[in-house]
Parts: sequence; structure tokens; C-alpha cells
Amino acid sequence: MCFRVIFKLDEIETIAKEVLDKVDCKTILFYGEMGVGKTTLIKALVKALGGTEDVTSPTFSLVNEYEVTNDKVYHFDMYRIRDAEEALDIGIEDYLGSGHWIFMEWPGKIDVLLPKEAVKLSLKMHKSGSRALDLELVNRILEKS
Repeated sequence: MCFRVIFKLDEIETIAKEVLDKVDCKTILFYGEMGVGKTTLIKALVKALGGTEDVTSPTFSLVNEYEVTNDKVYHFDMYRIRDAEEALDIGIEDYLGSGHWIFMEWPGKIDVLLPKEAVKLSLKMHKSGSRALDLELVNRILEKS
């Protein structure tokens, strides 16, 4: 699965629905520079899943939980995490094995703990103010063989 779209922020709710239609697993890893719109897209994804809560960045709490239609979303921000050991201390493995939606910003800090299969979502800013969004399925079993 590969998908690419260029969009403006006023199209983000439509883009969130497209992303959810394209993904085939519930773990989405968000990559992109600070301020590119990762949390803004996650807000739109939670809304598209039926969430009504105010979505905020979990930079200091590390994880926020949101109720959505017949499910939950765990929104992680690993920016402040030092290493995988610190993530283990907050019980990351329980969250990752929960079967619920996982939206994770800055996942590279805990690469060794990430699930075998996930969706990599990369956001990049264009000079025009629009964003480029790339989705790809990451299958760590295939990558290691």
C-alpha cells in the first residue's frame, strides 16, 4: 500500500477520511518536522473515527486516550522520550498490543519496540503552505529477511 496526496489544511477532514479508508492496520506512525501538522491531522482522524473529545498533543503526558465509535485511540508523542527503556516504563507494550488505534508521533525514538506491521505516515511542508502526505505499509518481517 502506497498513497500520496498534496493538501491544504482546510482539506484536512477530507484527507483524514481518505487515510482511514486506505490503511489496513490500526497502528499509524507519524513522521515529519515540528509544526508540519501531525497533531492537527490526528485531531481530524479522531473526529473521523467518531471522537468528540478535544484532541491535544500529549507532549508532556506522553499518551492521551480518546473514545471513538466502538473503539479507542491512543495518541503518543515520543518527542520527550529518551529511549526505549523509558517507553517500557510507561507500559508501551500493553498499549501496542491492545488492538486499539495507535497514533504515534516521533516513533523513531522507540524503533525497536514498534510492532511488526504498521503504517508509516510522512508529512512534509511545501513552500506554498500545502502539505505532502505519504502513506506506506511497513512490514518489519519482510524488511529483516
